[in-house]
Amino acid sequence: MTLLRRALALALLVPLALTAGCGGEDTSVGASDSETRTVVDVEGTSMQVPADPQRVVALSEPTLDGALALGVEPVGTISGRGQSEVPRYLSDLASDIALVGAVAQPDFEKIVALAPDLILVDGTSITNNPGAVEKLRKIAPTFYAGYAGADWRGTFASVAEALNRTSEGEQVVAAYDEQVAAARTELTSYDASTFSIVRWQGGAPSMILAELPAGMALSDLGLRRPPGQDRRGRGHSEPVSLENLSMVDADYLFFGTLGDDASKVLDDARKVPGFDDLTASRLDHVIPVDGSLWTSTGGPLLMSRLVDSVLEGLS
Repeated sequence: MTLLRRALALALLVPLALTAGCGGEDTSVGASDSETRTVVDVEGTSMQVPADPQRVVALSEPTLDGALALGVEPVGTISGRGQSEVPRYLSDLASDIALVGAVAQPDFEKIVALAPDLILVDGTSITNNPGAVEKLRKIAPTFYAGYAGADWRGTFASVAEALNRTSEGEQVVAAYDEQVAAARTELTSYDASTFSIVRWQGGAPSMILAELPAGMALSDLGLRRPPGQDRRGRGHSEPVSLENLSMVDADYLFFGTLGDDASKVLDDARKVPGFDDLTASRLDHVIPVDGSLWTSTGGPLLMSRLVDSVLEGLS
């Protein structure tokens, strides 16, 4: 069990009175439920939110991840990117949470039915849906926690602030930093190697660049990216044509896909001309990984599990 997961386990031992309402159907309001506090989201919007939110709706992978890491189980969330259920990398913690839409496609009627007292959004959940925040704010206080492509630490800190759990958030981040420091000591033999991250979808690859969580995790671990991937991009991933397949090459290649078994998709990828000529393929260094984990956005749980996945893949 990683340090972060131990911290999460402790967070989940918060007295039932703090969290039971977040996952159940009891909407009764006690005296403490009327207490509010003023918070300001990343867009500078000031709002009154419950001092102890009981019915949180998290409309993105980063806000769901952040809430769970803080011991808060939302009453509603969205399906994972390219998936029909909750993000697969969080299914052990979130499978019982009601779905209220998909990424950037909230179902307003379902959200209303859950009677939330706080809604968490970020740039990955509403950027391509103009007017969504205004509609959501007619339902409940809606806190914009971070922009698409922002550092997960900042978004997580905002989620912790909205949930009035800032000190707990600091402990979670500190646990992740300790986990990374321990992992780096196990990876010193890879200092001279390069590492590519590829999402293979629709018969072709896309590169996961530096600003997405998987790229941040490799950077935290001191693992070098090939020059073509050691940069920020525009959007969730950057498509690569099969004619330019060499752009995904490196000494090691983490190979993921969404909604399918990466090992099966890898078998198809190997049939593409030029794939077996890649350095990683020739050295048998192509590592199938969970695409939900490696190509999602998220928070500290995602980052911790990425570190575990790297260690497992290279063991």
